[in-house]
Amino acid sequence: MTTRHFHEAPARVYWELTRACDLACRHCRAEAMPTRGSDELTTAECVRVLENLATAPSRPHVVFTGGDPLKRPDLTTLVARATALGVSASVAPSATMGLTREVVHALKDAGVAAMSVSLDGPTPAHHDGVRGVLGCFGWTLAAAQRIVGAGIPLQVNTLVTAQSACWLDDIAPVVARMGAARWSLFFLIGVGRGRTLAPLDAVEAERVMRWLAGNAGRWPFVATTTEAPHYRRVVLQRLQAEGKTGAEIASHSVTRSFGLRDGNGIMFIAANGDVTPSGFLPLVAGNVRTTEPLVIYRDSRLFRALRQPELFTGRCGRCGYRAVCGGSRARAWATGDVYGEDPLCSWVPPATAA
Repeated sequence: MTTRHFHEAPARVYWELTRACDLACRHCRAEAMPTRGSDELTTAECVRVLENLATAPSRPHVVFTGGDPLKRPDLTTLVARATALGVSASVAPSATMGLTREVVHALKDAGVAAMSVSLDGPTPAHHDGVRGVLGCFGWTLAAAQRIVGAGIPLQVNTLVTAQSACWLDDIAPVVARMGAARWSLFFLIGVGRGRTLAPLDAVEAERVMRWLAGNAGRWPFVATTTEAPHYRRVVLQRLQAEGKTGAEIASHSVTRSFGLRDGNGIMFIAANGDVTPSGFLPLVAGNVRTTEPLVIYRDSRLFRALRQPELFTGRCGRCGYRAVCGGSRARAWATGDVYGEDPLCSWVPPATAA
């Protein structure tokens, strides 16, 4: 099993341009608000961050998110500047009436690499109940049509909780009809408003991931997970059980994410410039207003430690898949210890099995 190393630069930078948003999602990490904050990074500050990221030996992919990044009037400018610097940029907007055909085409002209929308249920009642605004389901389908129609790759994100897991079979065909290139299942982290929702237990999470791995090959899109890196272990075990060769396993799409996790290949920039290992792991390692983001990523004590899976404890520390997976550091932190085991994983390393 080959694992990528991310010592010099992150592979992905998730950038919360603003916390402003017109939705009221029940699981919102950012606890979004109606208006923009006075402490947001300015356009000039954002450009300086992009220029620093562009100096990395392997330029990271930037995902502009929020809140709703469309609340920033300079969003298109920032996408265009990133593109000009050779930094690919995606946008994760809220599906509102503000996501018009004109906005989508402006982002296309600016060079946006991909866009994403969230679909949290197979019907308006299911989805709108999670998003907190009536009509959001229809806006989401309309937004997807505009994005795909503009020739922009579309990712659909779906929240997975104890309540919503039973809807996944019905959501998958909707995702296919939307024309998505990628479907990502986000396994709930209990931060922000998400503290009020019930996560899956480890056994049910394993069932969902095995279901995902078993069905992924028949869908017209790539299936993946967010904050559930042990999906890689599930897929790897499945491929090995099928007798796949090392070369066949290495060519599988899931292997490209081996080792990628909070703080190791992933960095988050908050609207006020604070840098954390991910949006769901709110431990601040520095601020881009005072320190270059690549310096924070490379040199901060927190990021350096998170890139060392040998420091992990519990089952994650003993697991033979720890370099490939490493567990969700955000979920470990939410349950008491950033270096501890991920409670969503049911796998017991053979050496510790009773």
